[in-house]
Amino acid sequence: MRTRLLGMVWFLVALLVFGLGVPLALSVAGAEQQRIFLDRLTDTNRFASMAQRPLTDGTPELLREELQRYSELYGVGVLVVDQDSRPQVSSAGANSPLPVDLRDAGVLDHLQAALAGRRSQSDALLLPWDDGPLVVAGPVLVDRDVRGAVVTVSPTDRSRARVLWWWVLIGAGGVLAFALALMLAVPVIQWILRPVRRLDEATGSLVAAVVSGRAAEQVGDERGPPELRKLGRSFDQMAASVGDTLAAQRAFVADASHQLRNPLTALKLRLVNLEGHVDPEADTHRVAAAAEADRLNQILDELLAMARAENAGGDLVPTEVDEVVAERVADWRVVADSRDIALDTEGGAGRVRAVVPARGLDGILDALLDNALKFTGSGNAVCVSVAVVPGLVRVAVRDHGPGLRADELERATDRFWRSNSHQNVPGSGLGLSIVSRIVARAGGDLRLDLPEDGGLRVTVDLPAES
Repeated sequence: MRTRLLGMVWFLVALLVFGLGVPLALSVAGAEQQRIFLDRLTDTNRFASMAQRPLTDGTPELLREELQRYSELYGVGVLVVDQDSRPQVSSAGANSPLPVDLRDAGVLDHLQAALAGRRSQSDALLLPWDDGPLVVAGPVLVDRDVRGAVVTVSPTDRSRARVLWWWVLIGAGGVLAFALALMLAVPVIQWILRPVRRLDEATGSLVAAVVSGRAAEQVGDERGPPELRKLGRSFDQMAASVGDTLAAQRAFVADASHQLRNPLTALKLRLVNLEGHVDPEADTHRVAAAAEADRLNQILDELLAMARAENAGGDLVPTEVDEVVAERVADWRVVADSRDIALDTEGGAGRVRAVVPARGLDGILDALLDNALKFTGSGNAVCVSVAVVPGLVRVAVRDHGPGLRADELERATDRFWRSNSHQNVPGSGLGLSIVSRIVARAGGDLRLDLPEDGGLRVTVDLPAES
């Protein structure tokens, strides 16, 4: 937008400079052309008045000395002709060539007009590159009869040089005006666009701030046009409202999950205490109710984990990847052994540390290993691999369960989503959603793919500590 505004300013300033400079330059050329024409026309008319008696008396040579002095002083050639266009006297010497070429079309046109009793009119505009002389002719009138004509041919070098210098000054003034206008336009445009730039930056960081539970960056600024300042304040109010709404939603989920645990625990105890005190036919319903209570308790635990993942604020912390992986694999190996599943690790990050929220890597591994062990049958294996790529630490959990269909991979991280083929497996569909939130908070990347020999592989790329 800054470039477009500058382009518009450049165009308008250039239009103004050319709109004023070109007419001014033409006016200067016209004024100089009119000045030299009027000056030569006055001299021509003076010589025409002086030539009346000499032409009448047949003594035109009386004018030669005056014409020669004029020519030496001003460098202008003068020729006096009779009414039949025959040269009578000129500013050149008696045996010298005529200073005026009567065969020239321009001279001939002016001479014929003068012999017809008309004075010369101003020629075309005097331009620096037009090196033609200025021709002026005037009739010699005696009692209103044309007895001859006077023709002057003036060089225009000096006049054209003056016009050229004026044009240079006008051009320099236009360039200076253009530069000054741009110097003034740049800070004005920056002043106008400052709220827009702040709004763009705040918009880009709004999602990350809301996801991480941090306060959105304020846009409100006292600089800039009033309309844009008002827009910035409106954005701040909107961002605050969105942040408050999501914070209230997360708080509600966390509080509701926490508060439901107490009555749920009491319900489970009552169901356990009923063992042996109900009819055998009703005992199956008691067992089913206890199982549903366990499932509900698991969902509440995962809701609490989700709320903690979404509300994870504060700074990201460096975490020793190999240590956390070894610790979580050791804890989950007990569960794997009880299900006759081999839980192995591959590779290692060495001393490389990933930058994640506090205990974020623990939560990622717990959710991924829980899913992997849940869907892997007895006699199969689950593998946790760790690798280092430039700038990233890559942690992958690969199982040999039923996996997912290719069209289900994109939906696997949605809340409470479960594949139709997994409905008979206990779970709430929140595990991968929790992992997705933690990875997003860390600025990493989460990918799911289907290995060729079956199962599912979940890969997490986390930024390494620089």
